[in-house]
Amino acid sequence: MQGKKPLLFLVFFVMVAAVIILLQEKDSLFNSPPKSLLQPGLPAPDFAFPGLDGKMVSLGDYKGKVVFLNIWATWCPSCREEMPSMEKLYKELKGEDFEILAVSIDASGAKVVAPFMKENHLSFPALLDPKGTTKYLYGTTGIPESFIIDKDGRIEQIIIGPMDWATADVVRYFRDLIRKR
Repeated sequence: MQGKKPLLFLVFFVMVAAVIILLQEKDSLFNSPPKSLLQPGLPAPDFAFPGLDGKMVSLGDYKGKVVFLNIWATWCPSCREEMPSMEKLYKELKGEDFEILAVSIDASGAKVVAPFMKENHLSFPALLDPKGTTKYLYGTTGIPESFIIDKDGRIEQIIIGPMDWATADVVRYFRDLIRKR
């Protein structure tokens, strides 16, 4: 029995060292960030969330339109920064086969989103996702993240981070996508 103790200690030590190495590996199973399986060309996952008016809105309601899906929060400085340009884009393309769906992941929901939209004179639809379901559904890594969805409900582009949505090139891009069939 005396000779087995050092062997058991050695096996235990090797196992502990292996676990520590696995935990420290950059791409280990334990600490790698969730990778989105979504990519351009794939169908956009459907969802349904209430708007500020309490009515449920789903992505499927907009089949046949180009949808600019933006996942954001009122406490996010980058999100706040890009909102005025989103409003300009919305006003420019309103009446065409285009819609913005701004899904807020604010835990406080309408209590913070409604005043924010009003104070900033934002007229595009804001949907409420206080549980953050879209983060998992779309595999986002942060906010803001935007998904451009074509008329057939397929992801055309994924944009991570804020952007100026009111430039002539962006408007032209959306108009071309709207005209596409």
